[in-house]
Amino acid sequence: MINAKSNVNVKIDANVKEMATQILARMGIDQTTAIDMYFRQIITEKRLPFQPVANLTLDERLIAALEKSKPQVIELQADENGNIIIDKELHPDIYDWAVNG
Repeated sequence: MINAKSNVNVKIDANVKEMATQILARMGIDQTTAIDMYFRQIITEKRLPFQPVANLTLDERLIAALEKSKPQVIELQADENGNIIIDKELHPDIYDWAVNG
């Protein structure tokens, strides 16, 4: 029995198509074969062959960036003249700031 062929028509960003086509060509694979392979992998795995994830919202990205860059909080002490007392070995960056401004 001869396998019947069917067309798949999709609209895709022209740059995405061009870049993917160039990469596929270096692999020796044409677009039709690549799409066929993709569909067959979906059938084999009964799912997409990759795990899509939702893009983070702007708020979620900002929160993640803030959590990643939380500054170190240090309680500073001062002497009777108002000069900062800081351990140079323990906090060299803060010591440098306190001395040099």
